[in-house]
Amino acid sequence: MRVYETLYLLRPDLSEEEYAKVLEKFKGLIQRQNGVLIKEDLWGKRDLAYPVQKFMQGYYVLLHYAGEPGISFELEREMRLDERVMKYHTIKLQDRYIPGEAEEKAQEPEQKEEPETTPSEEE
Repeated sequence: MRVYETLYLLRPDLSEEEYAKVLEKFKGLIQRQNGVLIKEDLWGKRDLAYPVQKFMQGYYVLLHYAGEPGISFELEREMRLDERVMKYHTIKLQDRYIPGEAEEKAQEPEQKEEPETTPSEEE
């Protein structure tokens, strides 16, 4: 099993009921494909940098999941066919899924690296 991350953008004019249905649809698809949903992160409605399908806002959803290589293709195919999804993007995070390890990484807060500073030498 491989670990994937998919970020998708939903139309801002969805009702709460439709929004919940879309979330359940994609979570159910992962389960039907014998995948494991590691983490679902709902970012809520956010402003977009440029219009997408004539909308300036959208609901962002981030999924971390594990499954066989075909799971990401099936998920993207369903997203492409669903008119409520405006955009989506999937990346592979790991080649192997180790239970517990991926969940720990998903829960860790991101740490920003600070650049090393060296004292300047004056002549």
